[in-house]
Formats: sequence, C-alpha cells, structure tokens
Amino acid sequence: MRILCVSTPVGPLGSGLGGGVELTLRNLATALQQRGHAIQVIAPAGSVLPDVPLVEVPGVCQPFAQNQQREAAITMPAGNVLGRMWWEARRHPWDIAINLAYDWLPLYLTPFFDRPVVHLVSMGSLLAAIDTILAELLATHPHCIAMHTRAQAATFGEAIAQQVTVVGNGLDLNAYTFCEQPEPVLAWVGRIAPEKGLTDALTVARQTGYPLRIMGAIADRSYWQQVCQQFPEALGYYQGFLPTTEMQAQLRTCLALLVTPHWVEAFGNVVMEALACGVPVIAYASGGPAELVRHGETGWLVTPGDVAGLAMAVEQVRRIDRRRCRQQAEQEFSLTAFGQRLEQWLHQNLSTSQ
Repeated sequence: MRILCVSTPVGPLGSGLGGGVELTLRNLATALQQRGHAIQVIAPAGSVLPDVPLVEVPGVCQPFAQNQQREAAITMPAGNVLGRMWWEARRHPWDIAINLAYDWLPLYLTPFFDRPVVHLVSMGSLLAAIDTILAELLATHPHCIAMHTRAQAATFGEAIAQQVTVVGNGLDLNAYTFCEQPEPVLAWVGRIAPEKGLTDALTVARQTGYPLRIMGAIADRSYWQQVCQQFPEALGYYQGFLPTTEMQAQLRTCLALLVTPHWVEAFGNVVMEALACGVPVIAYASGGPAELVRHGETGWLVTPGDVAGLAMAVEQVRRIDRRRCRQQAEQEFSLTAFGQRLEQWLHQNLSTSQ
C-alpha cells in the first residue's frame, strides 16, 4: 500500500510538543515499512523523521486540546498548519491516509476524499465537539477509528467504544538496552504540563530520598516555573528533552519509572519504553498504563492521586524481576506485532471502501 500519514499539528516532529504521538508515528511508519508498504509523512515545518519521506508544511500550530474547556468551540488560527497539511495531502498519490491529529477538521473532511482516511486517536475524550463528530463519522465509516487501549476508548462512551479498533502500540526493541543493575534513582518522562502530574513524582522523590531524573519537553513554561518554586531541586533533576538514544540510556539505569497523570492517558508510550529497558513502572491505576503494567510482576498500580501509595510502591520495587519487564515488552510491544495489527485495520478499511 501507499500510505500517507498526516502528523499532529501541535508542533514539529522531534520537538517533543506532540508528546507520545511523535514516537507513535515514528514506530508506526517503521512497522509498516518493514511490512513492505510505502510511507510518506506530512508534518509541520521543522520536523525531523529519519528514514521516512517527509513533507514539511509551514503554518501556525494548533493549540493543545488538553488546555481547552470541554465545550470549547472549534479553533482554527489564521494560517493554521492543520488545514495546510490536509490541502497538501490532496496533491499526493496514496491508497489510504492515516490521521494522527486529535482535531475536528480531518474527521470532518473524511467523507470528502475519494480514498479512505482513517484516524488513530491519541487521547481520551477531551472535547465535546470531537465526541460528536466521532459518533457521526462512525455511523457512515464504521471501521475508520482506531485507539490504543480499551480504557482510552471507554472515555468516549459505550456507543463509540464498541465500534473502534484497538491497535495498541509498539516500538523498536533494539533501540532499548536492558539493564539488570539499577542506580538508586527514579525516573519521570513526559511533557511538562499540569495534566502529567510531575509534582506528585517530585513529592515521592522527597519522601523516599531518591533523586528524580526528569526528562521531557517543557510544554507549559508557567507550570514549570511553579514546579521549580515549589521544588527547587527540580532544576537540578531536569535532563531536558532527549532523543531516544540518550533518553533510554538515562532511563534504563533507574530503579523505577513513575507515571503520575492527572488525566486519562490513552496509552503511555513511556511505560513500554521503560519495560523494554527492564525498568519497573509505578503508575496510577487509570487509563492506558493500567492495561500495560502487570501489577506485582512488572510494576505496581496505585490508586490515582495516592502519592503515599506511590512512595510505598517505590520501597517495594526491588521485588520486581527486571527481566520480566523486558520479557513483557518483547511479548506485547514488538514492531512486528504492532505492524500486523495496523495492517489488518488498514486492509479492513480498504475492503469496505471498494
């Protein structure tokens, strides 16, 4: 197949602003290339995506959906990159297009294309306008929506959840090195924004006495300033936004990864990245991470908001066999398995469009 992928419009690939979508798109493209498909990606100008044909489009990036009120109106900034990316899509030959934007416009445009457009939704239910158009689109294009986990799909309500395809996720396991003997340090990886709950992880670091390696793009600078005022040690802990090679080198030697979202994570790419390194995951028991972590075997699940529970889990984390963590990643998150699930979903949409 000739497959066109249209990236997230919130920032260039490689900037970290797109969060997990950036890693998902890279691994999705690689998985489908390995299965013999021709991949082309359209993304905002300034994007970097090695080994994949990339078309960069200038324009104003979209605002983050998670920063908007649930009943917010559709936002289309003047000169928006999202509209320009889909205008660019009209100029290229493709058999099927995959949209990775959590946005109203590509969903609305789907019926107007003479070729199938499918959507890999990257977030739980945040905006009422998205929920409405998803339901309307599924009524006419029943297989065109995929999500990463059942927990994510459930946030959209039963009617939508029953109709979406769950494809999970995957990564290049060769890019992550197993480490059996960790250092006495914790890790936290993600976009630095309120919904990611960094302050919970910093509280755990204080309570347990372990330093915390913080890695990720600063998506909300005012929030980061507030964090540093409350936790001055955060400045010393912050490692920056690192490419995969450097990030996994820092992550793999950590005692555990803390996953502390204050919203429903659709999947939690960093969970599978940590497991691939042999690092146990201590996460709030909600959303995607609750489906990924094997409680008591590859990590611990804690009631959301229970910071004391996170600290208690840290004290027990050496009971986890780090080899089991790597084994789970190999069993569930390989590019081969991810590519098979994606290919099946794409073929389903191609067959129903003919």
